[in-house]
Amino acid sequence: MTRSSPSTSAELHELGVHALQHALRTKQVSAVEVATHLLARGRAHASLGTYVDMREDVTLAQARASDERIARGQAGLLEGIPVAHKDIFVTRDFASTAGSRMLKGYRSPFDATVVARLAQAGMVTLGKLNCDEFAMGSSNENTAICALGHDAVVPVRNPWNTARIPGGSSGGSAAAVAALLTPAATGTDTGGSIRQPASFCGVTGIKPTYGRASRYGMVAFASSLDQAGPMARSAQDCALLLSALCGPDLDRDSTSLDIPAEDFSRSLDDSLQGLRIGIPAEFFGEGLAADVRTAIDAALQQYQQLGATLVPISLPRTELSIPVYYIIAPAEASSNLSRFDGVKFGYRADKYTDLSDMYKKTRAQGFGEEVKRRIMIGTYVLSHGYYDAYYLQAQKIRRMIADDFQRAFEQCDLIAGPVAPTVAWKIGEKSDDPVANYLADIFTLPASLAGLPGMSLPVGFSTSEQDRGMPIGMQLIGNYLQEARLLNAAHRFQQATAHHLAKPAGY
Repeated sequence: MTRSSPSTSAELHELGVHALQHALRTKQVSAVEVATHLLARGRAHASLGTYVDMREDVTLAQARASDERIARGQAGLLEGIPVAHKDIFVTRDFASTAGSRMLKGYRSPFDATVVARLAQAGMVTLGKLNCDEFAMGSSNENTAICALGHDAVVPVRNPWNTARIPGGSSGGSAAAVAALLTPAATGTDTGGSIRQPASFCGVTGIKPTYGRASRYGMVAFASSLDQAGPMARSAQDCALLLSALCGPDLDRDSTSLDIPAEDFSRSLDDSLQGLRIGIPAEFFGEGLAADVRTAIDAALQQYQQLGATLVPISLPRTELSIPVYYIIAPAEASSNLSRFDGVKFGYRADKYTDLSDMYKKTRAQGFGEEVKRRIMIGTYVLSHGYYDAYYLQAQKIRRMIADDFQRAFEQCDLIAGPVAPTVAWKIGEKSDDPVANYLADIFTLPASLAGLPGMSLPVGFSTSEQDRGMPIGMQLIGNYLQEARLLNAAHRFQQATAHHLAKPAGY
């Protein structure tokens, strides 16, 4: 359980972002002490497979600089607080692999904007976190990079049950926060890759409105969908991180919104009296596990007690989000990943006869099976004769899905529902069935396609015999630029409940 003032170093890992902010500013603990403790903890729990790179000298140098700024009274918003980055963000002082053999050992000459902005706020980088290759996956079983402490490539494990997946593609980030290896982590959400692993690991995560956070330095999967966001233990912690990492970056990211950064903590304590929460009928139909439904219903009752009103709504094209996403995202991936050809940087095949042969062998050997599957799908739907039939039609339906949300928001302020139809499944359970993996994203894809902000917050645990004790998250979706309202609703819920304070046994 979070404490506001640590008495021994053994308690440091239990402090969230907000609690650490207070402890560091009041000099109850130093940034070096916190960083040293969490570095050791990360290595001690290497069996989870969360970290793919740690550089103690870099981390401690950053921590010492933070302590000096605190001593001079020049502390930033998040001065001295540790963070770990999903390995989809390039970082100057750590490896940047995107979970792929194609970029194994790559060192970037610059920091992604998200990384740079958190550093400017004073955060100390603990290391890089495992992820599905090029952020393609819902389980974190698609990584091709060897985690620290392992001699072979392993999937990240869910700390609530190490036989289960943590979710993907930001599974390393979610698992690291859940296991108290870091108070916060960055993630990316293309079709649900912050919200789904946050739900599966019992932590809080938010995907802001598309364009709120710069994509510069984030290795691209699907450029019209990719969005960065924070993962932490509470909505309050996420609000602090989101305040630091958002803001315009027009010179380097053409999709960046020209909207000033804001303090997302400003309205966390606002009353929820009169808040209208939309309940989409399509999110509560056949296929939703009974234990997930029970936890969501209990959370919605809690919101009613806090003053909110539940409003029935419809998002009629929810089922179409899966085929639409799995046409648009692979199409953009096919284009984005064409740059990895063995010529300028990254992996190159050892043996080849000519340039064409080098391209073929490099890409065949450098990309994993899921990445190759999506490249092939994307190339197909963009090819002559199929562009109009598939890609163009998918874009039209995408617009209709966004319109469905706008009609819904005429009746409500926020939309609530499950993050995923089930809790986290066992490692390997769906490895041979990619379609089953894709179907697990049905509740997160619509908001991504519409570019809306969405978040996941813990609301309970499974009580079923086969899944007992596994975390369950609830999804909140807001209208464009309504991150503050989302965080307010999540924070007030977390003030009234303790689900987000639970931690897995042994951590």
